[in-house]
Amino acid sequence: MTTTADWIAGARPRTLPAAIAPVLAGTGVATYTDGLVWWKALLALVVSLALQVGVNYANDYSDGIRGTDDARVGPMRLVGSAAATPRAVKTAAFLAFAVAAAAGLALAATTAWWLVAVGLACVLAAWFYTGGSRPYGYLGLGEVMVFVFFGLVAVVGTAYVQTEAWLWPALYAGVGVGALACAILVANNLRDIHTDVEAGKRTLAVRLGERRTRYLYLLLVLAAAFAIVAIAAATTWWVLGALAFLVIVLPPVRAVLGGASGPALIPVLAQTGLAQLWWAALVVVFLLVP
Repeated sequence: MTTTADWIAGARPRTLPAAIAPVLAGTGVATYTDGLVWWKALLALVVSLALQVGVNYANDYSDGIRGTDDARVGPMRLVGSAAATPRAVKTAAFLAFAVAAAAGLALAATTAWWLVAVGLACVLAAWFYTGGSRPYGYLGLGEVMVFVFFGLVAVVGTAYVQTEAWLWPALYAGVGVGALACAILVANNLRDIHTDVEAGKRTLAVRLGERRTRYLYLLLVLAAAFAIVAIAAATTWWVLGALAFLVIVLPPVRAVLGGASGPALIPVLAQTGLAQLWWAALVVVFLLVP
């Protein structure tokens, strides 16, 4: 019997900051331009959180039925540990996607109907990360899609539904949020590199190897820092204060560059997710400085 605690663990709550950060950043840019619409921001948050939970359950299902999670190092997976049936986990994923679709439909109806196509692309990207006969996550394209959908699309989309305008600061914020979202995935795949090789999962970390993957993590953190400079140049130089996020991300950077592997990388995921959330929060705070 699958318990509530099992379902919560399967939703991987530690990944939720990656869903909150883009909505926070996009709303901050919208507020700076006097375009804040609070109820649209809340709907965007529902979309982002539901997609994150949906992709987590979808990955649990798809990796579980393939046997990829049989020797998993990280948190428990529902299918891989036999805590829940594949059918139940697949249903949970589709229910989460349905919640995201409902909230997204409300945003499209009150903003622009072409957003329905964007929402459909988001759901398809979430499912085919590990789903289907040729999942792109197994081909080393996971980071690219995370950058696009949990960075650019999420941030720019959140700002757009509130302002109905294309804003350069939102694009720069999307780059920063997307870079740190990729850093989370890079740390995750670095942790699983050996088990992924055995399972035939050709993630970007597997393709690059450990040494290059560690430097990629550092490069993504630096990209997030440079994005802050770009936002400051396009808005207010107060935003440079958001570079304080580097204090928070320094411990995981040290761990990754210091050779941490396997279970030692589990805290790095949580720390990087926290750094991403602080990145977005600090950008918003300094954007709103009078």
